[in-house]
Amino acid sequence: MMTFSRLWALAALAFVTFSGTSFAAPDASNWIETEQTRVRLLAAQPALGTGDVQLGLQFELQPGWKIYWRSPGDAGFPPRLDWKGSTNLATATVHWPTPTRFSVLGLETLGYKKHVVLPITAKPANAGDELDLKAQLRYLVCDEICIPYETNLSLALPSGPATPGPHAHTINRYAASVPGDGRTHGLEITKLDTWNIGKSAMLRISARATAAFTAPDVFMEGPPGLAYAKPLVRLSDDGKEAVLDVRVDGVDFLEDAVGKTLAARDFTATLVDGGRAAEAVLTATETAPAQTLGQPLASSIPVSEAAMPSLALMLVFAIIGGLILNLMPCVLPVLSLKMLSLVKHGGGNPRDVRMGFLASAAGIVSTFLVLAVSLAALRSGGAAIGWGIQFQQPWFLTLLVLLVTIFACNLWGFFEVRLPGIISDMGEHTAHVHGLGGHFLQGAFATLLATPCTAPFLGTAVGFALAGSVVDIVAVFAALGVGLSLPYLAVAAMPGLATWLPRPGSWMVKLKAVLGLLLAGTGVWLLYVLAGVAGETGSIVVGVAAVVTAGVLFTAHRTGGLGLRLSAPGMSVLAAIALSAPLWAPVDAKTGGGPGESAALKAIWKPFDPAAIPGLVQAGKTVFVDVTADWCITCQVNKGVVMERRAVLGKLGSENVIAMQADWTRPDDGIARYLASFGRFGIPFNVVYGPKAPQGIVLPELLTESAVLGGFDGAGTPAALAKRK
Repeated sequence: MMTFSRLWALAALAFVTFSGTSFAAPDASNWIETEQTRVRLLAAQPALGTGDVQLGLQFELQPGWKIYWRSPGDAGFPPRLDWKGSTNLATATVHWPTPTRFSVLGLETLGYKKHVVLPITAKPANAGDELDLKAQLRYLVCDEICIPYETNLSLALPSGPATPGPHAHTINRYAASVPGDGRTHGLEITKLDTWNIGKSAMLRISARATAAFTAPDVFMEGPPGLAYAKPLVRLSDDGKEAVLDVRVDGVDFLEDAVGKTLAARDFTATLVDGGRAAEAVLTATETAPAQTLGQPLASSIPVSEAAMPSLALMLVFAIIGGLILNLMPCVLPVLSLKMLSLVKHGGGNPRDVRMGFLASAAGIVSTFLVLAVSLAALRSGGAAIGWGIQFQQPWFLTLLVLLVTIFACNLWGFFEVRLPGIISDMGEHTAHVHGLGGHFLQGAFATLLATPCTAPFLGTAVGFALAGSVVDIVAVFAALGVGLSLPYLAVAAMPGLATWLPRPGSWMVKLKAVLGLLLAGTGVWLLYVLAGVAGETGSIVVGVAAVVTAGVLFTAHRTGGLGLRLSAPGMSVLAAIALSAPLWAPVDAKTGGGPGESAALKAIWKPFDPAAIPGLVQAGKTVFVDVTADWCITCQVNKGVVMERRAVLGKLGSENVIAMQADWTRPDDGIARYLASFGRFGIPFNVVYGPKAPQGIVLPELLTESAVLGGFDGAGTPAALAKRK
């Protein structure tokens, strides 16, 4: 009896062991696994049957990661299946469950998180034969970065009667969430109106429901190249009628026979309201805007604000961007000045510490306000404006070289900056007034040196400001100043931080010498930028003027000021020559290339020709555009850290890729207009065009290898094959 029981136990164990092997069930393929996703093919039935076959493409995603809907929005691309190699397959149609809207940094994208099954209807060529499915799958998965994958899936269904399998319920559940005509949910999309607003347009979707709307949203699809903002929603008093106004950008780029209008064009509208949805294809009718319904939803915003992020959000971005700017390479000399301020106040009076750092913060914010007013004035005069454009002017560069030289000499102890006596007499202690003035100038100088760099959030905020009103410009630039000055304000709020440093002593002389060398290095870099803007001759003259200035100050220091008095006329002549040096520059002084580029990278670049991009894309080419400048330090970091990597360099130099470089070292209205077409007013700026992205995929300001390669894949360059596990 015991033996019989053991035999049954062994038989059960053998069955469980066999059932748990890695062999795929007949109605599901093996899982294909990556670090972010798992994906496989499912079948609702284990055998072919006599009609259509219901399949499912099942994704499981790690927390935070997402894949995209058939129309992904402002970024990304949807999963794509290529069924070449399949046997007995006539057609396979993918159905798309209702997606989720993701709003991040002003970008609107549509997709799925956690898990989703995309239902697929497969039609066999011959109902009586086995169906052997082989699919090549390409998809993009995104969180903070985006990673493209390409893999192969296979599933074979034998002929035989079709009975529901274990995956039928899962496939049917997601199939039920695929939007239809809306009748089962009591939804109806009744009308689509349009009208133009400048270079953009509005779409108004009218809808009604048998039960009151709760939180309606709409996803629009239409001609390629258009971008759709999040809708402004208004409801009737009883909540059963709704209008959804969607701003559409890109209308100015429509080049077909219909013209630069949305009227008479067909659009697919997917209306979503909680768990119910409806989809309809409508032709837009041109009309005048009119308010036909009651008050907007509490969560809605005015139409003028729906088209772009709010000013409040951009102010937050500006503060964060200004704070991050403290960590960028271009602010290294600024950090040296901050360190010097801390050293000078080590063990000092807390009141003096607080006032000194508040004065520095005031200098930073005031200089940003001056920049804001200047840019607003230039724009009102019709000039092209942007972040850091003052570095395109030889006069500004010349003045900055001389200022950097003077600051370095001050750190080396060649002279002391003293304010006029009338200002000094205004305070109770001359030294205190002199200190506040010096700190204010340090803050202003820090701002000037920070402007050739950009940082995360900063480009978005500056682009918003320069495309907006004068109030927007002043508010955003003031917020940038607050962000850059936050370290100063932190010490001002807690002056005890400065007392942690040692008291001033002989070690300060060595530290000041090192900091002076850092500023001298900045001066050399500025001369390089000046050579690109005004020519080598002008740069050499200014460089000689800077060296002679330092020599005169050193001599005056050693002779007790006698050398300075004797050479004052000569110094004035030298300054005049330095400031006139840019006039000597040849027009074609800039020859291209940047300090962050190797010979291999320089050889790849082609001249920037935006008019040629559509034709290249139509011919199947992928076009990479790099807008750069010698004075843009972030651009040079991107080149040295990312573009010089083997994988990126190999992609840029491949046969099917055209790499164009737009050099904005000197003023160029064409490049400024190109940036403005993307809502950008500063650099670095990189975009990838291709057959799958004819309007371009904009890359982040701080490049990463995965971001660049992901952009190539999204535009039309093949990706790496995902590993099978």
